[in-house]
Amino acid sequence: MTGTKDVPEAMLRFALGPDGLVIPDIRRKLPGRGVWTRLSFEAVSRAASKQAFSRAFRTKAEAPASLAETVDLLLERDALQSLSIANKAGLVVAGAIKVDGAIESGDVAALIQATDGAPDGAAKRTRALKAKLGQDADRVAQVELFASRQLDLALGRANVIHAALKQGAASSAFLARADRLRRYRASETSATLRTERGGAPADEVGTLGGSTKLAEKPGG
Repeated sequence: MTGTKDVPEAMLRFALGPDGLVIPDIRRKLPGRGVWTRLSFEAVSRAASKQAFSRAFRTKAEAPASLAETVDLLLERDALQSLSIANKAGLVVAGAIKVDGAIESGDVAALIQATDGAPDGAAKRTRALKAKLGQDADRVAQVELFASRQLDLALGRANVIHAALKQGAASSAFLARADRLRRYRASETSATLRTERGGAPADEVGTLGGSTKLAEKPGG
C-alpha cells in the first residue's frame, strides 16, 4: 500500500462484504469504505495473494484466489452489455457486407472483429478503412476482445465475425468499457492499493484517441 492516486477509470474499487469477503465494485456504487487497486489483472492477483486487502481495510478481508479472474469476467460482461445497448440504439452494423458499407460511408467509430475470425478478413476491413480515411483511419478503434459466440449474444444475431460502430453516445460508452477491459488484461509491474479515506479520485479522463487497438486477453 503506497498511497498512489489516479483517476477512477485507471483504478478498480473493491468493497468489503458483511461476511468479510472482498467484492469487486467495477461501477463504483457499492456502499461503505472501499480500497482501490490499479486496473491490472496482475495487480489484483498480487493483492489477493499477499493479503494486501486485509492491510488496506485494516481488518480481515478474504480475497478468493480467483478474484482477478472474477474481475475479468465482470469487466467483460459490462462491456458486452454496453455493446448490446449500442446495438439497441441502432449504432451497430454486423456482417461483412454491412461493415464494408459503413466503412465506405465514413461513419465508423470502431471496427469490431471476433477473436476467432479469419485474420485476412480483419486485415481487409482495416485496409478498406485506411483507403477511405487515410491518416484519419488511425482514430478509429479496432476492438478484438470477444469471440463470435459472445458477439452473437450481445447483438442478437448468429455468426457475427465483423461489426462496426457508428458515432454516438452509446458507442462511446462501449468503447470506454472495452478499453477498461483491454487495459485490465495488459501487464502491470506492481500491485498498488490505497484506502478510500479522504474520498475517491474525481478527475475525468479523455475519450479514446489516436490509433487504439483493443486486443484479446493473452492466451485467450
